Amino acid sequence: MQWEVVIGLETHAQLATESKIFSGAATAFGAEPNIQACGVDIALPGVLPVLNRKAVECAIRFGLAVGGEVAPRSVFARKNYFYPDLPKGYQISQFEEPVVSGGQLVIRVGQGAEAVEKTVRLTRAHLEEDAGKSLHEDFHGKSGIDLNRAGTPLLEIVSEPDMRSSQEAVAYARALHALVRWIGICDGNMQEGSFRCDANVSVRRKGAEKLGTRREIKNLNSFRFLQQAIDYEVQWQIGVLEDGGKIEQATVLFNPDTGETRAMRSKEDAHDYRYFPDPDLLPLVIDAAWKDQVRAELPELPDAMRARFARDYGLSAYDAATLTAALELARFYESCVAAAGRELAKPCANWVMVDLAARLNRAELDISHSPITAQQLAGLVRRIADGTISNAMGKKVFDALCNGEGADADAVIEAQGLRQMNDSGALEALVDAAIAGNPRSVEEYRAGKEKAIQALVGQVMKASKGKANPQQVNELLRARLKP
Repeated sequence: MQWEVVIGLETHAQLATESKIFSGAATAFGAEPNIQACGVDIALPGVLPVLNRKAVECAIRFGLAVGGEVAPRSVFARKNYFYPDLPKGYQISQFEEPVVSGGQLVIRVGQGAEAVEKTVRLTRAHLEEDAGKSLHEDFHGKSGIDLNRAGTPLLEIVSEPDMRSSQEAVAYARALHALVRWIGICDGNMQEGSFRCDANVSVRRKGAEKLGTRREIKNLNSFRFLQQAIDYEVQWQIGVLEDGGKIEQATVLFNPDTGETRAMRSKEDAHDYRYFPDPDLLPLVIDAAWKDQVRAELPELPDAMRARFARDYGLSAYDAATLTAALELARFYESCVAAAGRELAKPCANWVMVDLAARLNRAELDISHSPITAQQLAGLVRRIADGTISNAMGKKVFDALCNGEGADADAVIEAQGLRQMNDSGALEALVDAAIAGNPRSVEEYRAGKEKAIQALVGQVMKASKGKANPQQVNELLRARLKP
């Protein structure tokens, strides 16, 4: 039987504010338990919430970035439920009137030139406060409660059920993660809980219009776990249905150690939370002037920058997408091009995407901790382009610069004697020696074996210790070996 997978994601992005959404308590990660929870956060009698303006501006930035509608009026509501780490007995969120409605995100699914684009629609994005955290380790069989996160500002971003595979879900999550970091509203640190996904997963027969019963996988804090959890859940649901069973709506947890999901509780519907407008908070009013101010402060968005890179620098769609995967990476590349010259935009792209990316990956670093500056890399690209060094020598210069062995490419080239040999007289002598010492390769080339000339080029490069200009060597050999 053929089945279709239907996936929607609910993502909680912790907003980049220094204080909480309704109080002045700090939001810094890693503090001792319960020292960053004030009277508002723990619901002491008589306290009142005061909305954090910066959190609202983060929501406006997101709404503008995804092309959504930023509501001129939105309302905070109380979401009522009982849990030990929720001291109020309710969570302040938004329900019927969220701050952002609609919008979309374009994702790329697949690798390299084979990647295809898909548009995922967004349902809404709303502001809310986080709950505290239950701790179950190192308490001698007991659980502890840390309320430091209580009141931390979140933007919950809800997608439409537009994704049809775990690969699409991961591509969407990665694109959303990159966007919230790009526009500066979230640091995206998944290990610290700043970016968490809940996946709503269902299956239905191919061709069916009605959606299947969904199960929600909670609190997935890595892209790998997101894919593993969805893949397991899909196979589990298909197995149940093919055995004649019925899927019950539920909230489930993913166990990374076993790779399995397990039901935690039956899934609540909105009426179970008894939403009603929070009487302590006025409606949130956002006028056109405020939106215009926030729009003016937005950086160039990824889609616009991607199109500009392709248009102005002559890059392929794949190269442009790779270089705009993160704002810091895009800015590094543009700084490199600005220093090297626009005519060298493609070589700059190659060095950033291949050599630099490989070195950063090996060291588990991001571009903000690059061991080579954009200006140093630009100097290296210029010296290869003007023939001072070969591309092979360029890799030695690159390694030296990354290891801190010189201030710039010119200093490394002089210190290590890497300047390419361009003297025609010296090169001609090496070429003649290679021809005389390799009669078999000469014979094969003259017999029509084009590859044989590369063996002769290799002999000249070896004799010159890599300093000969390979293009010039190739030209000299062909001239010498003409019939």
